[in-house]
Amino acid sequence: MPQDLYRNRDFIPDFDALMAETAARSREFAARVELRADVAYGPSPRQRMDILLPPNPAKGAPLHLFLHGGYWRSGSKADHHLVAAPVLAAGGIAAVVGYDLMPGTRLGPIVAQVRAAARHLVAMAPELGTDPTRFSASGHSAGAHLASYLAARGAEETAPDLPPLRGLMLVSGLYDLSGIPGSFLKEEAAMTAAEAAAWSPLGAEQAPGPLRIITRGSEETAPFNDQAQGFARLLQARGLPHLLREEPGLNHLSIVLSLADPASPLGMLLSELTAG
Repeated sequence: MPQDLYRNRDFIPDFDALMAETAARSREFAARVELRADVAYGPSPRQRMDILLPPNPAKGAPLHLFLHGGYWRSGSKADHHLVAAPVLAAGGIAAVVGYDLMPGTRLGPIVAQVRAAARHLVAMAPELGTDPTRFSASGHSAGAHLASYLAARGAEETAPDLPPLRGLMLVSGLYDLSGIPGSFLKEEAAMTAAEAAAWSPLGAEQAPGPLRIITRGSEETAPFNDQAQGFARLLQARGLPHLLREEPGLNHLSIVLSLADPASPLGMLLSELTAG
């Protein structure tokens, strides 16, 4: 039987250790900074965001939103607080956002939730002392897929209310979901073929405006590499600003640790995106 290229665990020998390290570093980082936990943006227990602030944030500081991965059916905002480090290093304020999960919640409503979270965060700008025009976002894996819909229209009959984004960083994202319903996620996420077709960014109407940074690790499986290139080609064809990158020596999990390191090339790029 051929290997399932979406099952990252099969291709990363230290999968569990990397997951544990990401969570541990997140706890350590959150303990050192000001954290406003579980700010509600919707009614369900997972529709919450954690806001991390630098010491003495400047008036008009930039604002950044991060969406975790987990193939839409798992993942924790608390385990990804470390990604706020490059944001705070740039003087920004970071929100790490949770959302409801499949199969209990369908993909369309999850997309709507992350858009609601972004709008809620921007509306909080006066309270936080941030500049709502200096708003950017990022996501990893399924979180990158969801983040892309902060600047795109999917299956909606009417145009969605999108937040005023200046830039997006999409890390190890999925942009063609056609392979998901038949993958190892068949029971875990229960994504239907109709959902996959309706919510694949390669078939979405991409909004003009924000710079889209698309990256993935050089050690990732073919779907993540091929889809990153395909999404970049789509943006190129539509004349939309973008940057396509590959991170040498990194896999689908180690790339998160690189993203969270203000001294790494990817972390420095996140700081630059935040600062504008």
